[in-house]
Amino acid sequence: MRTTPLAILAAAVALAAQPPQVGLIAPLPPPAPASSFDVTEKSIVQLLAAQRIGTVNSHVLVEKYLARIKAYDQDGPRLNAMIALNPKALEEADALDAERRAGRVRGPLHGIPIVVKDNYASADMPTTAGSLALGGFETRRDGFMVKKLRDAGAVVIGKTNLHELAYGITSISSAGGQTRNPYDPTRNPGGSSGGTGAAVAASFAAAGMGTDTCGSIRNPASANSLWGLRGTMGLSSRDGIVPLAHSQDIGGPLARTVGDLLLMLDATVGFDPADPITRASQGHIPRTYNGSVGDAGLGDVTIGILTPLFGAAPEDEEVARIVRDAVEDIRSLGAGVVEVRYSELDELLRDTSVINAEFKFDLQDFLAGFPSAPMHSLGDILASGKYHQAVEGVLKRANEAASRDSERYRAALSKREQARDAILSMMNERDITAFVYPTLRRKPAVIGQAQSGSNCQLSATTGFPAMSMPAGLTADGLPVGMDLLGQPWSEPTLLRVAYAYERLVAPRRPPKSTPPLAGR
Repeated sequence: MRTTPLAILAAAVALAAQPPQVGLIAPLPPPAPASSFDVTEKSIVQLLAAQRIGTVNSHVLVEKYLARIKAYDQDGPRLNAMIALNPKALEEADALDAERRAGRVRGPLHGIPIVVKDNYASADMPTTAGSLALGGFETRRDGFMVKKLRDAGAVVIGKTNLHELAYGITSISSAGGQTRNPYDPTRNPGGSSGGTGAAVAASFAAAGMGTDTCGSIRNPASANSLWGLRGTMGLSSRDGIVPLAHSQDIGGPLARTVGDLLLMLDATVGFDPADPITRASQGHIPRTYNGSVGDAGLGDVTIGILTPLFGAAPEDEEVARIVRDAVEDIRSLGAGVVEVRYSELDELLRDTSVINAEFKFDLQDFLAGFPSAPMHSLGDILASGKYHQAVEGVLKRANEAASRDSERYRAALSKREQARDAILSMMNERDITAFVYPTLRRKPAVIGQAQSGSNCQLSATTGFPAMSMPAGLTADGLPVGMDLLGQPWSEPTLLRVAYAYERLVAPRRPPKSTPPLAGR
């Protein structure tokens, strides 16, 4: 009987249902790792299976990912995706290997090396948010999602570069420099979670975590042929994440497969008393997201092609064509597809951003929770001069905010509610399961040039979930992604569509600049 990918994934997720530290399995002999085992493009499910049968252990996995980081991040194409490496990663892997040999598995990510964006607080590495002004900042504790990942058995092997303070989409920072796109190192990898995007695409880890205020998970997913999910606001905790704008910030995974995304999601979502917004998630999170996917068709799904977000300029045409072709693949799975020509969308979303109104005050509140922080305000960072010139303008504008409760801010919040109601009404009236549109209307820009064409705002404004999915490659080999945006708490449906689409066309293509290492 043939074992399906879904069955393999279900077996892995079965471990997730067990409480941390008590997942017992049959004791194993000491593993005999094969030196020829190659981690390039391996899924988490494959890595779990290899550990289970003793082909490889976590120590060797960490060594192999570190070798790839040395070969391709520090040398070779010099992707510059990593900003810090965990000095205790091998020690942590050894402890996890010992637990596995003793017949104990912590959870669904036991022994799996991952990376997190350097705006996540972690107890074992500095948290700089890419800024020299925060150099050496020790939070001395893990943020909520980092702790949950460790509880699930993950090894955080390092932290990734980002656009400084997460305020931009090309991933350049004073602490980490410019991250490069593994599909073309002369181009940017998207942002602000571009370090995570490049690292996962280049197989520096099995998967990674980013944050999204307006596209910062989805843009790097699009630019690196990955799956990236921005969940419904409240799906996951913001505790320990250096903020940009609390009403738009959310963390989430980037992965090379939908199955890996499911495992990362299961390990990180849920209620956190430290973040009241997560209370809204109660009753909306399934026991495991694995139950969302299956082999059935998509006959009950209707996809709305949101035409205003496809663009009308000549520079938009190639991406638009690739996305429309991908939508036809989804149609072939039984989904209904309708065109939605919503001419009022641009006006609906205008003046709804709250980043400049919230950033100054949110950052100040965050830093106040860490008395030993080297800086205590955005003003301090500006006064230090320890930031990249690329963010000087946006930081100065944000620092001009005089009040937490300005008239303009209240107007933006009110308009966001109007936008949310209007989009929800349209979806209900037309029986639309999800909207689809290009994540980025244009391919990743050459380093040093501005990136245009981001369609980040619809999800960020409404708080609705959106997943960026690989749609294909341009003629010159650059990834194209498409957003699938659903109603609040519709993540299971989005994942079901994504899984069916992935099984049909296997849309991800690995980068040529980071091939398997010879002899490894």
